Amino acid sequence: MATRETTVTRKGQVTIPIEIRRALALHEGDRLAVERQGKAVVLRRSGGVAERTAGMLAHYARADPPTPDTERAAFERAVAEEVTGSRE
Repeated sequence: MATRETTVTRKGQVTIPIEIRRALALHEGDRLAVERQGKAVVLRRSGGVAERTAGMLAHYARADPPTPDTERAAFERAVAEEVTGSRE
């Protein structure tokens, strides 16, 4: 993408060119992180907590969730073990 210029207003605001907003799917109200890198300023999307942490626990997901029958059987075994004080 070609370099675009924008102007800093007296309030310190800048307009992000439409081509860049479209390419990055930026919309009004989106949050951006601003970082200084030497003499450059880098803007990047800064999502909310849900967005930043989405998928963090995906590796804990079960391949096949238990069926109601499987859950009921496990429950019944656990109750029986608790009542009898033994494990099969």
